[in-house]
Amino acid sequence: MLTQPLVLGHEGIGVVEKVGVACTQVTVGDRVGWGPASSTCGNCDMCTTGKDAYCFNAKYYGFHDFETNGSVCSHTVRKEQWLFKIPDAISSVDAAPSMCGGGTIWVPLIEHCKAYERVGIVRIGGLGHLAIQFAARMGCDVIVFSSTEDKREEALKLGASEFYATKGVSDYDQLNVPKPVDRLLITTSAKFNLGLFYPVLARNATILPLSVDGGDLTAPYMPTIMFGNSIVGSCICSRHPQSRMLDFAARHRIYSIVEKYPMTLKGVIEAATRLRDGKMRYRAVLSWDA
Repeated sequence: MLTQPLVLGHEGIGVVEKVGVACTQVTVGDRVGWGPASSTCGNCDMCTTGKDAYCFNAKYYGFHDFETNGSVCSHTVRKEQWLFKIPDAISSVDAAPSMCGGGTIWVPLIEHCKAYERVGIVRIGGLGHLAIQFAARMGCDVIVFSSTEDKREEALKLGASEFYATKGVSDYDQLNVPKPVDRLLITTSAKFNLGLFYPVLARNATILPLSVDGGDLTAPYMPTIMFGNSIVGSCICSRHPQSRMLDFAARHRIYSIVEKYPMTLKGVIEAATRLRDGKMRYRAVLSWDA
């Protein structure tokens, strides 16, 4: 995105200053948030069945309306259709990373995971640290797989019950996971053969890749068929579950681990550099009061 002629920032929080005469959902003074979607048609099969995140005619950050869809700015003009009121119990700093990241985690959890199941989270980062909290608050038994031991304490504090460091391990049987994992949320963009995790998965397990990146998914053909495993893609959150996600996060005090930067050119450059270098822990928030 840094090479595109657009306003940066696909997640934003702001206070409504003016509304058009046709607006009915928000009013002046409302604190609202937005994610990568800016509009959907409301008429296609996806929209009319509550899956509007997959609208055939959707407009998204990075693909449409380059001058108006960002959030690294003082003001933005947006349709109310994809604006979400932020509960008072959530700070703007905690809410902003949830406008895309929180919704991305929320959908696979509510659609594929039950409270009594063991849910694996692969890697702790911008998505992973939110996934641990949401899954744990839902009652799931949360198992974290990270490359090294340095995030063990943090993972357990966030709500994980088990933690496994995988760097240098080629046979995951050697991890000695005591019980199989029912659902596996992959929150890293690193590419690996999904078969690595098959020794620790239950039969009929569901694997959910959630990060955005290019390249191909790789999985062993016969074990996937024989074990009845499912590999299910999941995009951003549709509007109704997004609102429910924010309510849930408010009730359960889910928070974001962020680095704050001033809303200045220097702040943007510093944040982008740390993100590019893989040093961000875990989300960058640019704000006027940083």
